[in-house]
Formats: sequence, C-alpha cells, structure tokens
Amino acid sequence: MMPTVEKITDKKSLDEAFKIRELVFVIEQEVDPAEEYDEFEDSSTHFLAKLEGKPVGTARWRFTKNGVKMERFAVLEVARGKGVGQALVAAVLADVDSTSEATGKTKYLHAQLTAVPLYAKFGFEKVGDMFEECNIQHFKMELA
Repeated sequence: MMPTVEKITDKKSLDEAFKIRELVFVIEQEVDPAEEYDEFEDSSTHFLAKLEGKPVGTARWRFTKNGVKMERFAVLEVARGKGVGQALVAAVLADVDSTSEATGKTKYLHAQLTAVPLYAKFGFEKVGDMFEECNIQHFKMELA
C-alpha cells in the first residue's frame, strides 16, 4: 500500500505529528525536547504521512530569511523503507511550489547523513561542510 500525505489542518493531526517527532527525535535520537519543539511550530506548514491509515511520518516547512526551509522530516522505524520519506518530500515540495510567496526563494534543509541520498533524489545538493546539530551530523542541502 502506498503512503498518503496530508497537510495538517486540525489539532488532532498536529498532535499525531508531534507524537511521531517525539518518538523519532526525542526518544530514538535523544534530541533535547527543548531543541525539538520551537517558536516556529505555529508559523510552519505541517504534514502527516499515513500508511494503511496509520500516522507514520511528518514534516514541516516555513519561510526564513534564507528562503524556504523544509524540516522535521520524521518516519517511524516500522514504516522506514516503505516510501514514506519520499512521499513526504514530494508532498512538501508540491505545497511549497503551489505557494506564490515561495516563488523564486531558495529551498533548503539540514539533512541528517542517513537522509542525504533521499533528498538528493529530488535534486537537493550538499552546500558547505558537514556540521553537528543536536549531536547529529548534518549537511545543508539546497534544491539545485
């Protein structure tokens, strides 16, 4: 079964997304909750991915002074390798592309090393040196 991705428009779905981020980032990757949840939650556009009707992934995007930042891509361990990450990236990119205010702005993200190949499939390229964020190695990537 193919994953589905919806833009989050209600509190229940946002709570599901936060639960996924809690499991993936805070518990699995040991990110400090104070770093995971930030002042940009309300100004970001959030997404929820489902597999067989169950919430299994999330992501968000927002405007920054540098362009459009895509972030907080998280997929539950049980759903990895099933196309959820690709479905999320495709849905987020489609939403950004359909937003007139985003036209002409740089699309970028901070990719964990394990996710670099996923983003590269969509045309993102590494920019600069590897860096550490929340004790995890990342590369900044921009859409070519």
